[in-house]
Amino acid sequence: MYKAIIRPILFCFDPEKVHYFTFSLIRNISRLPGIKGLFKSLFMVEDKRLERELFGLKFKNPVGLAAGFDKNAVLYNELANFGFGFIEIGTVTPEAQKGNPKQRLFRLKADQGIINRMGFNNEGLSAAISELKKNKGQLIIGGNIGKNTQTLPEDYTKDYLECFNALHPYVDYFVLNVSCPNVGSHAKLNDKDYLLELISAVQNANTTFSKEKPILLKIAPDLNTQQLDEIIELIAETKLDGVIASNTSVDRSGLKTGDQRLSEIGNGGLSGQPIKEKSTKVIKYLADKSNKAFPIIGVGGVHSAKDALDKIDAGADLVQVYTGFIYEGPSLVKQINEALLK
Repeated sequence: MYKAIIRPILFCFDPEKVHYFTFSLIRNISRLPGIKGLFKSLFMVEDKRLERELFGLKFKNPVGLAAGFDKNAVLYNELANFGFGFIEIGTVTPEAQKGNPKQRLFRLKADQGIINRMGFNNEGLSAAISELKKNKGQLIIGGNIGKNTQTLPEDYTKDYLECFNALHPYVDYFVLNVSCPNVGSHAKLNDKDYLLELISAVQNANTTFSKEKPILLKIAPDLNTQQLDEIIELIAETKLDGVIASNTSVDRSGLKTGDQRLSEIGNGGLSGQPIKEKSTKVIKYLADKSNKAFPIIGVGGVHSAKDALDKIDAGADLVQVYTGFIYEGPSLVKQINEALLK
C-alpha cells in the first residue's frame, strides 16, 4: 500500500515539506485510540533472538533509525511503534540554527537516493532536552551531536562538549558527527590530531558522570584505505566505543540521474541505494583490518532485508535506515527483523 499509493502521492511534493507533513500526520494519528497498538501489530517483531548487547546496552533488535530523520527529538516515542530497536536523534548543535538556504533536499528517484545539504538545521540543545524529558523509555535513544555553523575553529570542541554534557542524562549513547559534508571546515573535523583532541575532551567529560555513556564516531563513506587505517588506529588509541559507517557521500559517480539535473541540484550529501556498496565496503574493511576490534553500526543504502544482512555479514553489529525508510516505507524494519530470524 505504501509503495503503490502513499509514496507516489508524497513524492509529488517538495521533500522537506513532505517530511514535516508526515511528522505531523504520524503525531496526530498516534493520538487516536488504538492506533499505537495497530502500528505495533503491523510493524513490530518481538523475539529474544533479535536482542543484541553492545557497549553495555541491550538493543531489543538491531535495526535503528539513523540521525537526521528526527533531528529535534519530537517524534521518537511515536516512531518507536514502527518496530525500531533504537532511534538516533540529531544532529543537535548548542544553539538553534536554520541550516542552509532552501531548496536543500532532493530526491533522485531513478537512483532511489536523496541529496541533502540541510546544514545541521535544528532547534538547538534546549529544545531537544525539553522533548527528551518526555521519553517513555520504549527503546534506546542515541544523541548525534555537532557544532554550530558559525562556531570558530578554536571553539569546535567547546560546542561538542556543551552538547555532550547537557544531553548526557537523556540519551543512551553519543555519536560525534564529524563527517557531514554540509557544514563548514569539514577538513579540520577529519584531521586525526583534531579528532584525538576532541575524543579525549569528550571522554574526560564522560568520566565526571556517575555512569559513563558509550561514544561513537560517524565517518564518511568516501575515505580511502589510508584514512580508514587512521580511523582504526584512532579507535585503538582512544578506546572509543565504536564507529558508524557511514555518513552521506559527495561522490556522484555511477548515478542514473543525468548530469544536468545533478548540476541543478548542486552540492550536498548523497544517501540511499547509490552508496550501498561503498558503505558496505567500508564496514568490511574496518571489520577485517581491525580483526573486529570494535562495534560497527552499518548505515547507507539499506532498502531491503538483503541490504541489511549484507552489512551484517560484512561486519556490522547493528544497522540503521533512513533513505530506505522513505522509499520502502515502515514495513522495511519488520522485513529486516523477520529475515534475521530466518
